[in-house]
Amino acid sequence: MERRVVVTGLGVLSPLGLGTAALWDGIQHGRSGITTLTLCDTDGLPSQIGGEVKGFDPKNYMETKLVRRTDRYIQFALATADEALRSAELVVTPDNVTDIGAIIGSGIGGITTLMEGFHTLEEKGPGRVSPFLIPSMISNMGAGQVSITHGLKGPNYCTTSACASGAHAIGESFETIRRGNAKVMVTGGSEAPIVRIAIASFANARAVSTRNDEPASASRPFDATRDGFVLSEGAAILILEDLEFAQQRGARILAEMVGYGLSADAHHITLPQEDGEGAFRAMHMALTQSGSTTADVDYINAHGTSTPSGDIAETKAIKRLLGERAYQVPVSSSKSQFGHLLGAAGPIEAVVTILALQQGILPPTINYQHSDTECDLDYVPNQMRRSDIQFALSNSFGFGGHNATLAFRRFVS
Repeated sequence: MERRVVVTGLGVLSPLGLGTAALWDGIQHGRSGITTLTLCDTDGLPSQIGGEVKGFDPKNYMETKLVRRTDRYIQFALATADEALRSAELVVTPDNVTDIGAIIGSGIGGITTLMEGFHTLEEKGPGRVSPFLIPSMISNMGAGQVSITHGLKGPNYCTTSACASGAHAIGESFETIRRGNAKVMVTGGSEAPIVRIAIASFANARAVSTRNDEPASASRPFDATRDGFVLSEGAAILILEDLEFAQQRGARILAEMVGYGLSADAHHITLPQEDGEGAFRAMHMALTQSGSTTADVDYINAHGTSTPSGDIAETKAIKRLLGERAYQVPVSSSKSQFGHLLGAAGPIEAVVTILALQQGILPPTINYQHSDTECDLDYVPNQMRRSDIQFALSNSFGFGGHNATLAFRRFVS
């Protein structure tokens, strides 16, 4: 028997602030978290803006010894998992420890640690390279450290599929619970990619915005003057639970996860299919699995990266999915406010989607000023709107043609 899966806890670190409450306050007020970068030297870089997690002190979340031995992306994962578990009021005990797992995605992993290791090797020689470099760098260690810290002995691994990594982690956690392999999953994504080499590579691929003089308005999904995404860091963790288990322990239920779709473009390493066919199939699969129809879709939180080709392809995919209803269903991109968190983008946007359902608010697409004839849907421009939404989709698409869609419904017992 397939189990129903519900969301009971949330944890976030984002360019809009520390914690879920700070994220949601920023979303409602249409604030931007994009600033001139301070985490790395930007001299000579075409793009010098990004979304940084300001004021984060890992020592507030873990012991100093662990801080020294972990990359920033692992620290983000640990901090957000802690908030999510506290939010869910979930106590790990000897009786439930094997029923609780963690699947946490990361597209890049510990790239800061890797860069620092290269500098040490070149400047001081191989004998000075830290033995903790590999355990701090590899992308699975966010999930591994969360499992170790909280003693979680259920399913534990990492998904890595570029910007779909975190969405895939949530989707696979959903399926893990549905088939009975766990009762609770700590899931989401974490990313800390703001280093010179990553920015240089994205910039040379013409993927990121170079609107350096106006960082707050640089991320402008679906706007005719968009010129690329804005690189950001952060993490988001969701607590997914088997409905029966959640109800037995008296958990507060935030939403129900009802569908998961995934597909491949099989087209190009960075560009989506022009007609959005792969994105359409992921959305259609999630919708079908949920037992809903296009008439039930009240809102879509778009991948909406602010790239010229990506936004058009996603718009076409949504039109194909919804048909005549496409112009009636609001679609917004939260990346307009906090930029692109790569492997953590899907989870943070899932959090936004869940809170939107719970509180009846349509998150805005800020910086939408110039209409594009090929992007002509209702993108909830510039200001949030109130709406009694019941069912929503959240899209995540990654380099390599990886597509993932998550479906959530306002919980009804």
